[in-house]
Formats: sequence, C-alpha cells, structure tokens
Amino acid sequence: MKKMFIWGLIALCFFAGQGISLHAQEKAVSFEMKLSKEKLGLNERLKVEFTMNKDGDNFQPPEFADFNVVMGPSQTVSNSWSNGKRSFYKTYWYILNPRKKGSLRIEQATIEIEGQTYKTVPKTVVVTAAVSNPNAPKTANDIAGENLHLVAEVSKTNPYLNEAVSVVYKLYISRDISVNNYRPLDNPQYNNFWSQDIPVTRYKSEPTTYKGKPYLSVVLKRVVLYPQKSGKLEIEPLALEIYVDVPTSRRSFFGQRIYSQATQRVSAGKRVLNVKPLPEQGKPEDFSGAVGDFTFSVTASKTSLNASESLQAKVSVEGDGNLKLFQLPKLTLPSALEVYEPEFKEDVRTNLSGMKGSVSESYTVVPSFRGQYPIPSVSFSYFNPKTRSYQTVNSDEITLQVLEGPEDNSTSTNTGVVNRNTVSVPSGDQFHFIKLKSDLIPVANQFFLGSSRFYWWLLLPLALVPLSLLVRQLLAQKDQDQEKIQLRQTNRLARKYLTNAKKALGNKEAFYIALERALHNYLKAKLRIETFEFSKEKIQSLLEEKQAKEQSIEQLIQLLTNCEMARYSPFSTGQMQDDYQLASKVIAQLDKELPK
Repeated sequence: MKKMFIWGLIALCFFAGQGISLHAQEKAVSFEMKLSKEKLGLNERLKVEFTMNKDGDNFQPPEFADFNVVMGPSQTVSNSWSNGKRSFYKTYWYILNPRKKGSLRIEQATIEIEGQTYKTVPKTVVVTAAVSNPNAPKTANDIAGENLHLVAEVSKTNPYLNEAVSVVYKLYISRDISVNNYRPLDNPQYNNFWSQDIPVTRYKSEPTTYKGKPYLSVVLKRVVLYPQKSGKLEIEPLALEIYVDVPTSRRSFFGQRIYSQATQRVSAGKRVLNVKPLPEQGKPEDFSGAVGDFTFSVTASKTSLNASESLQAKVSVEGDGNLKLFQLPKLTLPSALEVYEPEFKEDVRTNLSGMKGSVSESYTVVPSFRGQYPIPSVSFSYFNPKTRSYQTVNSDEITLQVLEGPEDNSTSTNTGVVNRNTVSVPSGDQFHFIKLKSDLIPVANQFFLGSSRFYWWLLLPLALVPLSLLVRQLLAQKDQDQEKIQLRQTNRLARKYLTNAKKALGNKEAFYIALERALHNYLKAKLRIETFEFSKEKIQSLLEEKQAKEQSIEQLIQLLTNCEMARYSPFSTGQMQDDYQLASKVIAQLDKELPK
C-alpha cells in the first residue's frame, strides 16, 4: 500500500510538471504598437512603442512618412521571475514630431520571433492645429527649441552680377543649455552662384545678444558667393540636428545638477538676393565680365636681346574681385616673333570680403631676326561696384631691340615693306672645281614584287594573328587571377573586421565602427565599388540588379542604418549581439544569392 502511494505521488508530480510545461509552451507571442496619445497638436510630440513578450530578430520599423523622428530607435528590456514564471518584455520606442495636420497613419512594424514573422496593427493619429498649454510642464526638447537659433547673416542683399556676397551661419545658444554636437541634415546647393567655402577651423563661442537677450554665438559655416545671373536668386536653407544637454531641477547624490539629453532640429531659413544686372550704358566692347577693383599691366622680362634668345611677356591683373571668373586680354605681336602658348598663373586668396590676389599669363617670345619689334598697347575693362561705372586701363607700348642676328631680307622689321633685291646669274666657270669620274657603275634595278622580301611581308601579318590571340589570353588570365586574389583578400579583411566587432561587444562605438568596416569591405568585394560610391541607395540598386533577395537587401540596409544611428542613440549589448548575428547571417545569404 505504501509503495502504491509513493508511485501515485510521483505520477502526480510528473503530470503536474507536464501541465506547467505545456502551459508555458502555449503562451502566445504578442507584438503590438502603443501610442502615448491618439490626438495631439502640431507642435506636440508623440511616443510610439513596439513591445514584444519574446526576444526577436530583424526588427523593421515603419517609415514614419508623415513624421520627423526626434529620437530613436531606443530599446528597453525587462526580464523578471515571479513564482517560478519568467516575464520578458522588449520594447523599441521612438519620439516623433508630426509634419502636418490631419489623420496620419503609422504603418505596421515587423519582427521575426522563433522563425515566424509578426506584424503590428497600423494605427491612425489625429493631428490638430498647434496647441498652447502654459500650465503643461516643458520637456527637454521644448526648452532646447526655445534656446537655440540658427541664423544666416548675408553681407548684402542687393549685389551686382558677379559681385562678392558672404554668408555666415551662426548658432545662437542660450546660457541655460549646452550643445554637445551637431550634424547637417540639409546643405544648401547654391544654384546660380559660384561658391567658395571658407573652412571654420575652430568653433569659438562669443557673448552677444539676440532679440534683446544674452546668448553665445558660434560660427558654424562660412561661404562666399558670386551670383551668375541677375534677378531674384534663392539661397537654400541650412538645416542641422543639434544634440543638447538641458539642466533639470534634480541633483545627484553629490549635489551636482542632473542634465537631460535632447535633440533639436534648427534651420537658418531661406534667403533671397535681388541681383542687379551690370549696366549696358557705357559698357566697353572688350569687357569680359571682370567685376571689382583692379590694376592692369603688360611687362617684358627684357627689352634688349639677341636673335634666338627668349623673353617673357607677362599680362597681369591684380586686385579685389572675381579674379577666377573672367578672361585676360590677349597679346598681339608681330609675325616675325615666334610666340608660344601662354602659361597661366593664379595667386588668389578668398576671405569673407571675396577674392584677392592676381592672375597672369606669361608668353615666351623668341625673335629670329635683328631689328625693332613693338608690343602694342593692350586694354582691359572692368566694372567697379563702388563707383558703379566701367573703367578701362591701357598698358604702355613696349619696343623690343634685337641687337645681333640675321637680317630679315624678305620684310623690313620697321616698315613691313618687302625688299626686292637683284638676283645675279653665276658664270659658267663658277663650278670648275668639280671633277667628274668616268668609272661610275650603274645601279641595278631590283624589283620588290615577287621577291623573297615580298613574301615575307605578306606572311608576317598571318603569323602575328595567333601570337596576338595568345598574348591577349594570357593578359586576361592575369587580370582574372588578380581579381580573385583581391576578392580573397577583401573577404579575409571582412572576416577580420567581424572578428573585431565580436571582440568589441559591449563597447558601442568600437563595435559599430568595426561592423561598418566589415560590411563596407564585403560589399566592395561583391559589388566592385569604391568607398566614395557608398550610399544605401546605390547599394540597394546594385543588389537588386544582381537579383539578391528582397529580405537580404532589407536586412543589410537595416544594419547600415543601425551603424549610422549608433553614433547618436543608445544601443544595448543585446542589440549589438543581435546586429552581429544578423551581419553573419546576411553575409552568408548574399554569398549564396550573388554570382561568384
């Protein structure tokens, strides 16, 4: 009886354990989207969370086409045990800012859990006009937006055509916040302008006032523009994403103020220049587009020399203006002088006031005969914006004295009149010193056609055909071997960087740098592209041409996106592990899908 009781107890425990196990296995997988609010104002922010109760891979968020992503993706993981049961939740979340009013749809996100793909249900958010709620507490982003201003300062808004205009982009920062870093979102293209960037080598903050309040100003970008057409020309806005530390009312255990991180997008706004055309009245015929304040000269390295010696005739323009945007006048020299193509030299510096320096053309001149040769006066015309008038400068005439050398009997170097000299007829006994030999042997005529040389030359091209084919095949084989060697080296390098990425797990910056290098080197080997050609659009297009699977392309693009976003967003060790495994999987898949 006792034995039967023991065996019954064992069976009860066994079936109870099986029931618990089956209950755990039957726990459904959930993956859902949660919104912080379903109705908000145009100036408010929305928090979107994608939560799952089991860990998954290959998370693909929606595009957020009608929103600006202010922050994210960020990730949180919760793992706990209660009464012997494991509770796991993983969340990806974003902070969004709506771009327009109306009913905005957030499409579904996808993720792979235990080999199955799960999707969230799309949701709609109603965006109304901007709301005003002074009693609501301000967020860190609200404070950053009130204390950051990007301004484009233009030196003049009504310039002449080809007159220098400087644009300085300044960031005004309130003393209540501090800026960590920034990245450009949209750089102006300066269409219809000739532009020259002036590098900012050091970011220096200076105390100033903006709209009557104390601020610190920092110059971020400087550029000099020369308008190339008249009328109203737009300067596209510069847009930046600024990373800011905002102080809070909380303090640490040691009494230090706790800061909250925020991301703010700022724009300098569009500027419009009203460019005046150059006046037609009084425009010289030889005007070539020079605008500024210049001096003009024509000089010669020497004015006295012998025939067959050389000299340098230099045409030079010096001053302030559009030195790189006009043509120098050409020298006109006598035909008796040998003149070579001019050598162009440029010594131009560009600062906020425009171009300064000189441009010149040096002609090498070689006289062949003695005499006097003039270098005629040359004129140069330019428009001076300060005086609002055209000015013409004439160079001095230069006379070259060729002292020694043969005379030019055909023409006179001074007058250009042809010399007509009498031709003397030689007498019959003038060549009496030439003796004739009577034992001369006539040269035999040898015919080429039908000779042995004729047949050798006839057969030589036929003999060269197989030789050229052999050489061509050897060269092609050599190129193919070099490509295979380079491919193997690049693949080894990719594996090396993947190894480095695995070693750097836990160190976000080092891990994603090594992972990005590994992906770049692998793609260089497979797609035959160089580093300067790297862009996600280019890579996607090439992979589609090579008929790679859509899933592999999406996973690769997601990896590249994670590498970019890791510089500015917090990533956990679990996310790094997922990205490492995904990189190994994607490389293996593409190896099978892409042609060898």
